[in-house]
Formats: sequence, C-alpha cells, structure tokens
Amino acid sequence: MAAKRLLSESCSDPHEQNEKRMRPRPSLASVIGEAVMVNCFCRALEPVLRRVVNEEVERSLGRLLGSFSGSPSLRTQAPEPSTLQLIFPKGLSLPIFTGSKIMDKESNQLQVLLVDKRGDQMVPVLLPNPIKVDIVVLNGDFPSDDGNNWTSKEFDRNIVRARTGKRPLLTGELAVTVRDGVASIGQIEFTDNSSWIRSRKFRIGAKVAQGSSQDVRIQEAMTQAFVVKDHRGELYKKHHPPMLGDEVWRLEKIGKDGVFHKRLTFAGVKTVQAFLKMSVVDPAKLRRILGPGMSEKMWDVIIKHAKTCVMSNEYYVFRGSNYTIFLNPICQLVKAEINGSIYPTHNLSNINRAYLENLIRQAYVNWSSLEEIEGSSHEIGLLTQDDQTIEQYPSHQQIMERSFQQNVYSTDGSIEGYMRCEMQADGSKWQISQTYLNTSIENGIRWNILESNSNDDLTSPRYFITGG
Repeated sequence: MAAKRLLSESCSDPHEQNEKRMRPRPSLASVIGEAVMVNCFCRALEPVLRRVVNEEVERSLGRLLGSFSGSPSLRTQAPEPSTLQLIFPKGLSLPIFTGSKIMDKESNQLQVLLVDKRGDQMVPVLLPNPIKVDIVVLNGDFPSDDGNNWTSKEFDRNIVRARTGKRPLLTGELAVTVRDGVASIGQIEFTDNSSWIRSRKFRIGAKVAQGSSQDVRIQEAMTQAFVVKDHRGELYKKHHPPMLGDEVWRLEKIGKDGVFHKRLTFAGVKTVQAFLKMSVVDPAKLRRILGPGMSEKMWDVIIKHAKTCVMSNEYYVFRGSNYTIFLNPICQLVKAEINGSIYPTHNLSNINRAYLENLIRQAYVNWSSLEEIEGSSHEIGLLTQDDQTIEQYPSHQQIMERSFQQNVYSTDGSIEGYMRCEMQADGSKWQISQTYLNTSIENGIRWNILESNSNDDLTSPRYFITGG
C-alpha cells in the first residue's frame, strides 16, 4: 500500500498540481453577465432571421403559384353573385303567443317563394329539382342595416337556439320542400317568449338545407321582427275586429282590470256594444267616466278600434203615439216614421235635430224594452262606412239659417216654376219668400200647388200637387 502511494506521488507533476490550485473559479456575477450578453445577442439576431425566413418562404410560394397560374385549367375566377332569393311573400299575423300556430296576416299558412331578384323586380323561379329548406329562428336585430347583403355565415351566426334546459325554441314543420317555386309551412309554434334576448324580438328565417343546392347561392329569407309573448298573455289579447258582445277591455288602450276598465264597469259600460252606444248618444258623458287620464290621442285610438266592429243585422224599434224610430245595434238612427211620414237615413235632414236627439236618448234609456227585429245587412251596413252618428242630419240652428229653392214641374211639362222658401228667425214656421209658377190646363184638369197647412215644426215645408 505504501508502495502504491509512493508510485502515485512520484508520477504526478508538482507543477501541474500547483497550476490547478492557482486557477481562479468564475464568480456568480461573471456567469450572469455572460448569460445576459448571449440573450441580447439572440434578441438582436431574431428579426434578421425572421426576415430572411419570410423572404425565402415568399419566394418559394411565388415560384409555386407561378407554375400553377401557367396552367389555364387551374386558374380560379371569382363567382358572379347570385340573384336567387327565398322570400316570405306575406307578413305575419300579430301578435304571436307561445303555443299558438303562426299564420300570415290573412290567417293562412306561411309560404316560402323562390324568386330571381333583379333590381326592383322579383320573378318566380322554377328549378328543375326540388330543394330542401330549413325554417329557423333569427335574432330580431339582424341584419343591423335592414339590408339583404348578409353572407351565409352571418345568417348562421344569428340563428337563435333554445335556452339551456328548455325545449326547442321553434317546433313543428321545420323542414319543407320547395317545388315549382313555392313551399307551404305547416304547423309551427314557439315554445318560449322573446324577452330573454337583447333585441327582445325574433324573426323567422328560411335557408336552403345543407347539401340541397351547392351549384349556386340562394339568399335566405326572413320575416319582419316581432315580439313573442307568453300564452297566458293571449287571455288579455285585443280583438281585431272586436265583437259587439266582447268585454270592453278588448278595446285598445283599455287594460283588463285597469283604471279605465274599472270606471267603465262601475258606470255599467261593460261591453263593446255598450261603449259604442254611449259614444253615439252621449260622448261627453263617456269622456267624463274615463276621466282626465284619457288623452285625446288615446280616445281617438279607442274610437277607431271600436268602429271596426262589424254590426249585426238587427233593428231596435222605439215606438210612440206619433213616431216610430229604427236604430241599429249601437243606437244610430236608421229610419224614422213621424206623423205617418217615413224618413229613411238619407232624408233625415228634413227632421228637427233636437226632436230626434230626444227620441234617441229615450230609446237609449229604455234599450232593454225595445222591440228587436231582423233587418237586411245592406240597410244597416258597417260602422266603418262613415263617421256619422246623429250628425247625419243637420243641427236645428243650421235648419233655421237655411233656405232652399225647390223646382216644381209635372211630368208632362204643363207646370214649371220654382218656390224659394225660408224659415222664420224663431224656427217656428217655413214661409214662401218667392214663387214663380206657370200652370196650365191639361185634359180639363188644373194642377194647383198648395202649401201644407201643418204648423208642426218637426218637418220642412211640404207641397202637394192636386188636380182640380
């Protein structure tokens, strides 16, 4: 063992051992400094390397594309835009409620048409093969500019899906086939309202099903934006047009159990018919019942809606000793018999207005006891034909200030002339202010023009042609 140590010591170089002991170890600061220098060098070199690599890649791609472009069969051309488009030809019947069938504004099934739109014209298109079309729900605020220049991807991005945990948003016949340019959509309905999306409105869209037509782009169709309400809201839906027997809150601007509804009910105005009768007989009282909260604009909306009501063909007859008046279901005067003379609607101007108003008010008060008879629809008509009520005959003041000239002649021309008549200032009597008559004898008979001797101020002057 001692020999080995001596041999090892004798073989080692004393100078080398001293050199190893004297070599300094690198400090931590020097190591960190070298690392920072290397990192800075790499950062400075990176942009140069990137630029070189990019230039080489672009040069290689340029050579590759140049070789492709030399072949005519591989040249690509931008496809021309298509003018084919799907459309919904008619608007929707609104409002729309969950669980209710969606119809067009004429209460028919929705239809989808395929047209060729060039400029302002739309020409129906008949494709050789039928195409499949999907019915979807869109966000109500799409497209943002109300144009039709969207892409298929934009259309798909705006399709609204059902909320988590809910049934499919739209159910029913959601896939239809366009044949001969048209497709009818069967039963479809919403299962959820539209209050939970930002726009609070939906649209119904139609798009060509994937794989059905890949040769040319066909623009998608969409309806107008609309609100979908919960089905329970249908219980409070307004009727268009309203029926005479509808509760009065079915009219616009009168909410069920609202202030106006309660005031009308308290006053006994419970139906649309009762509302219309009072609006004819005493509109001022009706306005007082509704109160100051009823603005002129709201009043106009209610009256306009109420007048769309289609009346039935009944007459209500109010009789007296020397009169019989016939009223329609909302207390409008249709015909009057005064002192044995019949005055149809177009001739009511010959009757004193104040007298008629009084009779109509009496009939209104005794409405439940009036005789009800059937009348022909052409005699009664619709409320919407005109806005006249008892204004269909002029006021008493107008009659007092009016004068007229009546031409008088017989059928054989033997009598001719005129009579100018004026009412006295107190309105009590008509008098002839100017007369020109030329009578002759025909077959031994003289025709005489006689003024009625009646002092009744209810009628205008009447003249009788008698022979003598």
